[in-house]
Amino acid sequence: MDTVRICGCKGVRTCLVCELKYNILKPDLLQELKNKTCYVYCPYCDKAWPGWDIELYKKHPDHVGEAIDFPGVYIKLNFLTDNEADQLIKDLDESSWEPSQSGRRKQNYGPKCNFKKRRIQLGSFAGFPKCTKFVQDKFLTTPLLEDFKTIEQCSLEYDPNRGASIDPHIDDCWIWGERIVTVNVLSDSVLTMIPYNGPVTRYNLIDITKYSPVVKCANDVKFHDIQDMGQEIVRIPMPAKSLILLYNAARYNWEHTVLREDIRSRRVCLAYREFTPPYLPGGDRIDASNEILNKSTVFW
Repeated sequence: MDTVRICGCKGVRTCLVCELKYNILKPDLLQELKNKTCYVYCPYCDKAWPGWDIELYKKHPDHVGEAIDFPGVYIKLNFLTDNEADQLIKDLDESSWEPSQSGRRKQNYGPKCNFKKRRIQLGSFAGFPKCTKFVQDKFLTTPLLEDFKTIEQCSLEYDPNRGASIDPHIDDCWIWGERIVTVNVLSDSVLTMIPYNGPVTRYNLIDITKYSPVVKCANDVKFHDIQDMGQEIVRIPMPAKSLILLYNAARYNWEHTVLREDIRSRRVCLAYREFTPPYLPGGDRIDASNEILNKSTVFW
């Protein structure tokens, strides 16, 4: 349905609230994915092992079966301390949460983007909450993020009572850069990865041919690599207090989703995005982003 609902959903996005009110039948993505060949990524050995149950990674090093490589993922367990996570939740809850799609609520700090028209504006962006500054400061402890420049920070809340989830997607490639960062503050969860076999015009994927990889690795993505993907499903653990980074192949070759069934209790995370090279210093679109870059240094 095309109408915007009071729950925050619109279009094909739904939650338990609007599904009940409007008799919407949500497709059973869980069963569809479980019928495929599934793997669980282990952050300890950087391999994906056969199975669906996310608890399998905790059996390291006693895995069973034949592993596959899954490049482009980095997980830093216990990125936040217990005290940091507890205080962060308290601070976030002192600000209002706005309804979002698919049963989520959000607190969004960043520029206003129109992905179809490829336009970006400062909008109401005035920087980030001071209580979250320490999280961005801690990025410096992770070599893969030493030069990461946060442009958007979004607090996301997933509530099982609303059937919160996020549908399979790839973050836009016109404006958001290679590294997709999530700090999972409260509650363990799972990121499910689905191979993308669609057109390169979707998600502005064609733009990645214009940029050099930010993270240098042996499996640099090429234009043709996003075609003819297999059908394997890879499940990535997102433990509470951990940092999850997607880049390169995992960023561009796979759609990612958070299934409703993997939200067992209230989950809160912080999602971070960076600009693509044209909108960074030295890029040919810097005039459109200078003011935004300046605001991104402000913590109020």
